[in-house]
This record gives sequence, C-alpha cells and structure tokens, in this order.
Amino acid sequence: MTLIDGKATATTIKAEIKQEVERIVAAGGKRPHLAAILVGHDGGSETYVANKVRACEECGFRSTLLRFEDDITEAELLGQVDRLNADPDIDGFIVQLPLPRHIAEQHVIEAIDYRKDVDGFHPINVGRMAIGLPAFISATPKGILELLRRYHVQTSGAKCVILGRSNIVGKPMSQLMMQKGVDATVTVCHSRSKTLKEECRAADIIIAAIGQPAFVKADMVKPGAVIIDVGTTRVPDATRKSGFRLQGDVDFQAVAPLASQITPVPGGVGPMTICMLMQNTLAAAKHEYYD
Repeated sequence: MTLIDGKATATTIKAEIKQEVERIVAAGGKRPHLAAILVGHDGGSETYVANKVRACEECGFRSTLLRFEDDITEAELLGQVDRLNADPDIDGFIVQLPLPRHIAEQHVIEAIDYRKDVDGFHPINVGRMAIGLPAFISATPKGILELLRRYHVQTSGAKCVILGRSNIVGKPMSQLMMQKGVDATVTVCHSRSKTLKEECRAADIIIAAIGQPAFVKADMVKPGAVIIDVGTTRVPDATRKSGFRLQGDVDFQAVAPLASQITPVPGGVGPMTICMLMQNTLAAAKHEYYD
C-alpha cells in the first residue's frame, strides 16, 4: 500500500509556484494578488482562510482579507463583490462559504466576475469545464486530479466510482474523470443509490465525498483499488486537546491494507485544495484562460 501524501505534494507545488512568481516579478511583471471575503466567525472558515493567507505568503503572492460581521446584508456583500470585480490590482478572489442564512450563496457566486472566480464556482467556469474548455476548476476536484497524475494512477479505462454529487466535489469530479486524457468510466453514487456497495466493489478508483465518517468499509473495496478520501468530519475524541479529530469518509484502518494507494485524513486531499487555489490565482494573474 502506498500512502498518497497530499501535504508533501502541496509543498512541492507551492515551491514550483513561488519559483514562477519570482521569475515573473524579476522580469518586471506583477506579483499575483488574491483577496478573500470572510463573513462572520465560523471556526472552520476562520482556519481555512488563515491557511489561504499563509499559502499566499509561501507562494510569493500578495493577499487581502476583508472581514465582515454576520449581520451584513446581501446587498452590502454584493457591493463588496462589485468593488473587487472592478479593482484591477486584484487578480482573483473568493467569498468564503458558508454564508449566513439570510444571504443567498448562489446570488453571490454569480455576482463574481468569472475571470476572477478562482474558486471555480461561477456557472461560466463550471460550464466551460464540463465541455473541456479552459476554465478555473474548483480546487478540490482539481487537487484530486493532480494527486492522481503525480502518483501515476492509471485512469484510462479504469472504473471510477464517486460517492457524492455535490456541486463542489462530486459533480465536477465526475466531469473531470470522464474527459479525454483522463478517460475513466465513471459511476456517481449517492444516498439513494440502490447498488452502492456493489458498484464500489467493482471500482478501480473510489473517490469518497459523501460526508459520512468511516462510510467506506473493507467489504466495499476490492483488493488493489485506489482510494481518495475527501471527507473531513469532526468526531469527538477525548484523547485530543481539541476534543475532536478529523475523520474521513473511509474507514482507513480497515481499508488501507486492501488499497494499492490511499489518501489519509488529514494530510491527503485537504492540503491540495488550498494549493490548487494558488494555482488558479497564478493562472488568473497570467490571464491564462481569459483575456
């Protein structure tokens, strides 16, 4: 069994990005600038945004964090989005999700200029990705694809089962795995799938993004399968100072001995998500996808 080390891979990629940024700056170009909007004080969002700011420093980017209380109105937030859209110094920006319940997340996503949408959530980017045109691809699916590539996982002709159909992971992942050059045969399973266990047993690659801790058991995995665990659920753990630990969607201890390659939680897909956001920001600064 080979452990797919997302943390080490992300460190390598961030070093590659930093080298390219320094070449651009040395040649008189602009240092990439990523902005983030954070509404409220959700603990997970606070940590995630802090990690993004740290990643910007590691990649040689400039970063701006705009913080607002959770009583900001939707109109006020959309005004901030418009301001970032119009700011030529901002190459890309994100609005950290989730947002307070009184704000329609889709309204905010669609208000972002798709050319600065480095999260890859805007319908234009989603649509372009789906038909194989250059676009900003949402960071988690893009990170998974990069892990598969760097660990030389055979995808052409492989049966890939994706557990989960979210707009952030499951749906874009299915599109990416089907595209030419990847060439997997894809099955998407979800909570209403009647033959979920049987589909998983036949899979060469399982990508678990269903949001249920330790959902994938040993009897769902055939020997030699590649397992990508996207899950990050906080479960109580009295032995930890924090009082919890992160649990993936895969029962790691039971499944790992069967797998040919597997991602851990934490340290697998998670570090790649932020890393791919950095890649998207560099692409935005270079105008690689849109003039």
